[in-house]
Amino acid sequence: MPDISFLLLTGAAVFFGAAVQSGVGLGLGLVAAPVVAFTAPSLMPGALIVTTTLLPVLTIAAEWRHIHWRGLAWGLPARLPGSLAGAWLVGALAPETLGAVVGAMVLLAVAATVSTVRLPLTPVTLVAAGALSGAGATTTSIGGPPIALLYQHEEAARVRATLGGFFLVGAAMSLGVLAASGELTGEQVRAGLALLPFVAAGFLAGRPLRRRFGTEGLRAALLWVVGISGAGLLARALL
Repeated sequence: MPDISFLLLTGAAVFFGAAVQSGVGLGLGLVAAPVVAFTAPSLMPGALIVTTTLLPVLTIAAEWRHIHWRGLAWGLPARLPGSLAGAWLVGALAPETLGAVVGAMVLLAVAATVSTVRLPLTPVTLVAAGALSGAGATTTSIGGPPIALLYQHEEAARVRATLGGFFLVGAAMSLGVLAASGELTGEQVRAGLALLPFVAAGFLAGRPLRRRFGTEGLRAALLWVVGISGAGLLARALL
C-alpha cells in the first residue's frame, strides 16, 4: 500500500488533473505524471495508467452521444503498435531517464496545446496521432496531446467524449502490453487503485470549476502547472 505522503501529494495532483480533464478533455496524466516521476519513479508508468482508466468511463457515461466514432475507428488501431514501442522503451530506460522523458513529453505537450496549427481530421492524421498517443501513453502515461491537437478546435463536448474513448481503450491496450512484457508490477497496480477516489472527486469538482473559471481558464491553469513541473523534472534529470 502506498504511504500517506505519496497519497496526499499525488492525490492532490490527480484531483486537480481530473477536474481540469473533465472540462477540457485532458489533464490528468499531464499534471500527475511529473509528480509521480519526482516522488516514486518506480511506479511509472503503470500506476498512472491504472488511475487514468476511471475518468474516461465517467466522461463517456455522461457524454457518449458526442463521440466522433470515425476518429476512434481510425486512431485506436494505430495505438497498438505505438503501445508496443512504448513498452519496449519502458524496459530499456532507467527510472531516472524515464523521468527525463516524462519532462520532455510534458513540455512538448504544452507546446502542442498552445500551437495555433490546425490539422485536418483525416485518416492519415488520425493514424499518426493514434500511434504517437500509444507510444506516449505506454512510456509516460501521457497520451492525450497528439489526439487533443487534432480535436482542439472542435466543440467542447465532442472533444471530451472522443478523448474519453481514446483514453479508455488506449489505457486497456497499454496495460495489456505492459503486463505481457513484464513491466507492470503489483505495486504499480495497488498504487493506481489507491488513487481512484481522487479521480472521482476531481470529476465531481470539474463542473463547478468550469462554471466559475470557464474552459479557457482551466486550460490556462493546466498549461502553467504542467509547464513548470515538466521543466523542473527535466532539469533534475539533466543536472
